[in-house]
Amino acid sequence: MDERRICVVVPTYNNASTLGAVLSRILTYTDAVIVVNDGSDDGTADILNTFSGTVHVENHTTNKGKGAALMTGFGAARRMGYRYAITIDSDAQHFPEDIPAMVEFNCRFPTHIIVGQRDMNARNMPGKNTFANKFSNFWFYVQTGTRLGDTQTGFRLYPLSAIYWPRCITSRYEAELEVLVYARWHGINVVPAPIRVYYAPQNQRISHFRPTLDFARISMLNTVLCFFTVVYAWPVRLWRVIFCRKGGGGTSLSVNHVV
Repeated sequence: MDERRICVVVPTYNNASTLGAVLSRILTYTDAVIVVNDGSDDGTADILNTFSGTVHVENHTTNKGKGAALMTGFGAARRMGYRYAITIDSDAQHFPEDIPAMVEFNCRFPTHIIVGQRDMNARNMPGKNTFANKFSNFWFYVQTGTRLGDTQTGFRLYPLSAIYWPRCITSRYEAELEVLVYARWHGINVVPAPIRVYYAPQNQRISHFRPTLDFARISMLNTVLCFFTVVYAWPVRLWRVIFCRKGGGGTSLSVNHVV
């Protein structure tokens, strides 16, 4: 990971009960860790103090949302000279033990975004997560022409140079869908990589997902993205097809699927 200049970015908000264990597991594989404390008020700061000098911490004084936290983390990663960033959630849903597999995919596809693909039939998978993922996958296909089995996972590896993320639409969790759409519009390919996932029993689970508000927000985002699909993405795709036929060059908007 050092040779490829890969870091791990961990956005966190009120996950003090799991954050310490997640960081300890990540540090088994790399000490290039950037944590973004997104305005937590549950003791997260105390947990991070125990990792002082071990991980780099960026702080938001108020909760700005996962999208904003990731942007802060990516900005720090660029300033520190990293080329790639693995993102992983702090709620212990993801397995840091899958980091080597993500790096292996990066070695094979160095210019692609690697998107962890969960088994949506996994034990304790919440029904609302499955529905939200199918909903998101459908609109991602409409907006990009790309089929992807898991557009909602937060376990990903980004080439930092491939991130196209205007701040004008959203700063919450659905921004992870937004960044994939922008990347595809700019010809950046996406590779799904199988990952494991763990969902704690309902009575132990900490979730910031608010079904009504979050579905309303993601519906508004998809409305805006569909508008720009018609006025921007489709014309660009048509131009590239014509350019490729005439000049034999250009950038394909196809997606590489690796399972």
